[in-house]
Amino acid sequence: MRTPNAIQLLYPDSLAYPKRLLDLRDPPRPLYICGNPALFQLPAVAIVGSRDASLQGLYIASELAKGLSKAGFLVVSGLARGIDGAAHRAALLSPGGRTAAVGGTGLDRVYPHEHRALAASIGHSGLLISEFAPGMGPRPFHFPRRNRLIAALSLGVVVVEAAARSGSLITARLATDLGREVFAVPGSILGGRSEGCHSLIQNGAKLVHTLGDILSELPVLTHQTHPLAPK
Repeated sequence: MRTPNAIQLLYPDSLAYPKRLLDLRDPPRPLYICGNPALFQLPAVAIVGSRDASLQGLYIASELAKGLSKAGFLVVSGLARGIDGAAHRAALLSPGGRTAAVGGTGLDRVYPHEHRALAASIGHSGLLISEFAPGMGPRPFHFPRRNRLIAALSLGVVVVEAAARSGSLITARLATDLGREVFAVPGSILGGRSEGCHSLIQNGAKLVHTLGDILSELPVLTHQTHPLAPK
């Protein structure tokens, strides 16, 4: 079902509805999307992390997103400043790369505002996703709900720079509850930017030193033969 502004409404009984969301106790009814719903068929990996990221963190997120895109994965994130934005941009710039942004607002509202151009690019060649109706602005409780969609859509969640109290840790916890893989990039013990990542590793998350640390834990054949995967 399409609305006049090209936002599509998907219901759980729709063929295009992402079945991984049905692992949630409360899957969105409806799910609002803008873009190509066929991308839901790609295996997905989420990259999330600090809004106040370091240059090193932004570089790491970009390189991981490029590598995952090249391997045929859909890169999922939350359209936030910092790590999220870096992952989206790197995936878009990769040959054949695709990315999906899960928002905490209606799809006609972009938060943060400076990501309007980024959101437009994602809507053109990737997917914009929300469970919030058009016209709905950002609210604090929207973002934990957004995080559960990021976790559910993905085979695994990669955390790059997260403080001890971070929304990214909520996403990681939700991923664990859903049986998804959780990965964390270690960082400096100074400054606190990676304290949340270190806590995840201490509690069983896979330490990420190279892209191979992620790929080795995920299905190796699914993304190699899928018709939507980059060549």
